[in-house]
Amino acid sequence: MGADGGAPPLDGAGALICLPTYNEAENLPLMVAAIFEVTPAIHVLVIDDGSPDGTGAIADGLVAADPRVHVLHRARKEGLGRAYVAGFRWALERSYSLVFEMDCDFSHQPRYLPDFLRAAADADLVLGSRYIRGGGTEGWAWHRKMLSRGGNTYARLVLGLPYQDLTGGFKCFRRTLLEQLDLGEIQGGGYVFQIELTWRAVQAGVRIAEVPIVFPDRVRGASKMRGAIVLEAVRNVWRLRLQAAPRRRS
Repeated sequence: MGADGGAPPLDGAGALICLPTYNEAENLPLMVAAIFEVTPAIHVLVIDDGSPDGTGAIADGLVAADPRVHVLHRARKEGLGRAYVAGFRWALERSYSLVFEMDCDFSHQPRYLPDFLRAAADADLVLGSRYIRGGGTEGWAWHRKMLSRGGNTYARLVLGLPYQDLTGGFKCFRRTLLEQLDLGEIQGGGYVFQIELTWRAVQAGVRIAEVPIVFPDRVRGASKMRGAIVLEAVRNVWRLRLQAAPRRRS
């Protein structure tokens, strides 16, 4: 039985994937098709930040062709954190019971969606983890591996958290958790945004699970990962550690 009295359907019914895009014209139709292949009842919200390559227009075409696809157009690029918060708010205005974070570049592979749905039967937050048994990375240069591993280890030690992958962005939230979080208080962008979400979930006292994922380097387009983004996250974990903890749920 799930946290709300029943296991979520593995076809994705009642779930929404928040899929931020910026210059993902090549990937977007392929990603949406791959998602529906494994979870045919799930819905997808494309959150496009005014992509100059026409991604937004492609999203509009997908919406016109399939009622499972929705689009939220934003005027300019404001970063992943703000895009996800906009998607969360959109989801909470509707009746979705589970809300996913997922990238559009195939580094987050749709084949893992049923694993997340199984784990969500008994968890309020499910983290896709590269750093537990069965997880990993593919096609990464050694310095990228070192930066990611080191940043995760540092954040875990500073925050005292047991979870192995704090900077990953493949997540599934129960609606009830998102309703507890003050989305307006979340300050981080990029990787610190991911750390902050998990930190706030821990402070709320909810159940958290990790599922293994293999994270390949993107095969189309340019990677948006930069060393400065990871280093910003490393610096900002002290802000999370020192600020007053959010109020725990009763």
